Amino acid sequence: MQPSRKPVKRRKLTDNRHSDTHRQKSLSDLFRHQNCHADHPENDSRSTVANQALLSQPDQQQKLSPPSSSSLEMYNFPTTKPHMNGVIDLTGSPPSSSSYPRKASLSASSRPTAFTPHHGAKRLVVKNLRTTPKTDPEQYFQNVWDQLDTALATIFGDQNAKKSLEELYKGAENLCRQGKSPDLYTRLRARCESHLAGKIREGLAGKALQLSNVDLLSSYLEAWSTWSGRLVTIRSIFFYLDQTYLLRNPENPGIIEMGYILFKTRVFQDENLKGKIMQGVLEVIDLDRKSRGDERSSILLKKSIAMFHDLGIYFSDFEPSFSKLSETFFDKWAAEKTGNGDLSSYANDSHALLAREMTRCDLYSFDRSTRAGLAQQFDHLVVEMHHDFLVDEDSVLKLLEDNDATSLERVYYLLERIQKGNDLGPVFDQYIREEGCAIVFDEKRESEMVVRLLDFKKKLDHFHRYSFHGNETIGNGLHKSFEYFINKTKKTQANWDTDNAKPGEMIAKHVDQLLKGGVKAIPKLAPATKDTLGPVEDDYDDEKGVDEDAEINHHLSLALDLFRFVHGKAVFEAFYKKDLARRLLMGRSASNDAERNMLGRLKTECGAGFTHNLESMFKDMDLARDEMVSYNQLQNDRGTKGSGPDLTVNVLSSAAWPSYPDVSVTIPPAISKLISNFESYYHQKHSGRKLHWKHALAHCQLKAYYPKGIRKEIVVSGFQAIVLLLFNDLAENATLSYTDIQSATSLPTAELDRTLQSLACAKYRVLTKHPKGRDVNPTDTFSYNAHFTDAKTRIKINQIQLKETKEENRETHVRVAADRHYETQAAIVRIMKSRKTIAHAELVAEVIKATRSRGVLEPQDIKKNIDKLMEKDYMERTEGNNYAYVA
Repeated sequence: MQPSRKPVKRRKLTDNRHSDTHRQKSLSDLFRHQNCHADHPENDSRSTVANQALLSQPDQQQKLSPPSSSSLEMYNFPTTKPHMNGVIDLTGSPPSSSSYPRKASLSASSRPTAFTPHHGAKRLVVKNLRTTPKTDPEQYFQNVWDQLDTALATIFGDQNAKKSLEELYKGAENLCRQGKSPDLYTRLRARCESHLAGKIREGLAGKALQLSNVDLLSSYLEAWSTWSGRLVTIRSIFFYLDQTYLLRNPENPGIIEMGYILFKTRVFQDENLKGKIMQGVLEVIDLDRKSRGDERSSILLKKSIAMFHDLGIYFSDFEPSFSKLSETFFDKWAAEKTGNGDLSSYANDSHALLAREMTRCDLYSFDRSTRAGLAQQFDHLVVEMHHDFLVDEDSVLKLLEDNDATSLERVYYLLERIQKGNDLGPVFDQYIREEGCAIVFDEKRESEMVVRLLDFKKKLDHFHRYSFHGNETIGNGLHKSFEYFINKTKKTQANWDTDNAKPGEMIAKHVDQLLKGGVKAIPKLAPATKDTLGPVEDDYDDEKGVDEDAEINHHLSLALDLFRFVHGKAVFEAFYKKDLARRLLMGRSASNDAERNMLGRLKTECGAGFTHNLESMFKDMDLARDEMVSYNQLQNDRGTKGSGPDLTVNVLSSAAWPSYPDVSVTIPPAISKLISNFESYYHQKHSGRKLHWKHALAHCQLKAYYPKGIRKEIVVSGFQAIVLLLFNDLAENATLSYTDIQSATSLPTAELDRTLQSLACAKYRVLTKHPKGRDVNPTDTFSYNAHFTDAKTRIKINQIQLKETKEENRETHVRVAADRHYETQAAIVRIMKSRKTIAHAELVAEVIKATRSRGVLEPQDIKKNIDKLMEKDYMERTEGNNYAYVA
């Protein structure tokens, strides 16, 4: 437990025994005067006794730091117990801190003590109180400024200051605390201005008379760099001024900003310096543009732009001068380049020029407004002013013909900068139509048409995607132009003077080669010429690791891309149907999956009606295989199947398959017997049906035995087999004349010539023709070639059977043209029947709309069919160029 203290009564200490003029200084009076001094440090005349006591030592008057001791440190008493006579001695040594467990309270209420106070005011007597003479503020300011001015002089002279920066900083701070900030700032500004207007400006002005513009710029930048470094040192000394007085007075710039302003007004704007300095900067830029600048020029330019930004003269002085220089440069540059007349060089050089200008702006910290203005000048002077040169028809066509996609892309990029990229579309369309028509109507290279079109389409797609950045308007023009030339018709010998478009036929034959040859046919179908437009085609000669189905599907997709441009699908359908029939009947399809895949794609593109007959052909082949399985099973069950040749019959419906001519031929007895047996079986199973045998489509495999035990398996057509079997019963050197062969086979002359030519004049000559030659004549004789040799055991000689003859091609074109006329006439009759009367122009429009799915008709063809219908009395002409339907 702690002993409790007795409460002591508090009372006020009042003293009315002395008058105001003669009473001694009390402790509270001293503290009051001290506080007044702290609130008003600039009022030295109102210093209290406490101030005088604190400044009692004479040697402290010369120190730069003003007095700042607190009231508690000014008065130290030797003991807390008062003397008996009430006098406190201030001359004694101060007690240790441990003597005061708590600070004494100076408030009206006192701390409880052990003695009993008496009533009345207690007198406090201060002994040995001495005052120090007061320092003159103006003298103090002058002393400190002299030290600061000396330091500035050493800084301007690149010398070391005699006093430390800390002492200089303290001196400046003290002046600010004494309220001398405005005077200090005024003197500092005047000192800096004097230095710049004197030594710096005069030194540069002297050099301006001797040095070149670029050398003067170098000296100017060196002076600016030195001044910027000195400003940092000056600011560190006057930092307190910068962060107090100047920060609270925005009308006065900061020390760094003040230094920049003085340098601009006193140095840069000097009439003898400004013009030469700006001209020096422009000369450095001009050297850089002409690729004659060096590292020194780059450094000068970079420092110059930084200086312009720092001094705030970038937009007022540099940018207008640079803009005028750039305008002159671009105008002169474009005039020189267009004078050469080479669009490729102009486009590439312009692209490089713009890149250099933008890089310079970024590298040397040009403002964004300068960069934008420079780009506008480029667009106007280099692009817009030379628009006609950039879209010159001959120049652009040359780029297209040379496959110069890069230069073309840069031409488009330049035009697109002024929103004129679409202006290249008409020239591009003209190029597509001219080149496309040249490919389509080139009869000498007709067999390469699809390959060349695929190559051409690939090149156009690359131009559109890369050179024209996928421009939608140009892309639409590409599609229309490609569609135009691929459907353009012209009566030539190639289409037997019909209006049929040739690309439809050639696309069908291209697909036929692909589906027959598989991956092996792809290198033959690939473009023979390679260009730089895209990746080089892979070499498919090595079939290892190649997915055949994927490659076939890829090439089928390319063919279908062309097929989509074809309006009249009838030509494609007719030739595709014939080729498909041969592939199915001869078993020459490389892949059944590819066949089914192509059929599905055609159904998707053209609808179920387009592929109805094609699907029926596949169904007939499936039914025919089932029929032969049933027939062979029946023969096995009856035991009637002999050891003779095997017979395979494909029974087809005449509606779905192409029509084939009947060719008269004498069938060997052994084969004729097999045919009769199958006819008997089929008629018994399907009563009411009649079979028409198409021997021209027959093919077979013969086994040939040559001297020295050589055996060959020869795949031949039915007609070839009939001719070869005639030589079985002849002696080794015996011959048969052309007439003898024709009498024995009953083959027509044209068919017999083709057959004998394939056996005696082609690659595999199993017969020998006398005399030798490439053509077959009625006077020729033929003999069995006992010396025939080949590395292969199985030899295909029936390739001639797979090829289309000219007569077959003509018949197909004529039939398609006739069907086209019948279809047009049927459409006209349907329209007339529903409308009864109609104007000529309206009828033509309705017919084109009705037959669009089969291709766009020409108005002249429609007019011819209208005339034929009027001759047949289906319709008649009425007044006003109208037509009326005749019931």
